[in-house]
Amino acid sequence: MSAAADPADAMRAYYARRAPEYERVYAKPERQADLRALEAWVAGAFAGRRVLEIACGTGWWTVHGARTAAHWLATDLNPQTLAIAAAKPLPPGKVEFATVDADAIEGLVGRGFDAAFAGCWWSHLPRQRLAGWLARLHALLPVRARVAFLDNRFVPGSSTPIARRDAAGDTWQLRRLDDGSVHELLKNFPTRDEALAAIGPRARAPQWIEFGHYWALAYTLD
Repeated sequence: MSAAADPADAMRAYYARRAPEYERVYAKPERQADLRALEAWVAGAFAGRRVLEIACGTGWWTVHGARTAAHWLATDLNPQTLAIAAAKPLPPGKVEFATVDADAIEGLVGRGFDAAFAGCWWSHLPRQRLAGWLARLHALLPVRARVAFLDNRFVPGSSTPIARRDAAGDTWQLRRLDDGSVHELLKNFPTRDEALAAIGPRARAPQWIEFGHYWALAYTLD
């Protein structure tokens, strides 16, 4: 099993190795209706906005979100996943890619964003760090900025089983890749109340949507 000392390093190594097989998760038959609905939701969430996307991975959501945006900066820590994202059919002249650690977003201050998005990143944040990370993200954004997240719900039989829960309440999965390697990965599944409690005092008019296999959350900053 992968045994990097730092969970963040373990996650980076896992997603770098998983890049060629990453999008198989979007082929699961039971998730297709949810995915079509979420793709449409993301496409409509950022019309005319200058969007920062965090942890874009292979760009599955980038393609849809950038469709109506004014500009879209897709960031990720791994060049392996960014290369796949950049090869997708994207709206010409709208999308920019950058290698950025999601824990170092302060370096993006002054870029003129008025929106932020992350797909399937929230679940990889430790519970005790979540509210602080969201506050740092909000600090990059102006009043009336739009913020949206989507992520997985835990569905027995479709989701990877939870291998353990630690003393902080974080849940962990064991993921196996095609090369036979096994990686322990932090993967949390928040309730609506937990998510709304984390987004903090600047969040206004939050909208929480539950699908069979995913949830989505959007709000405006005051």
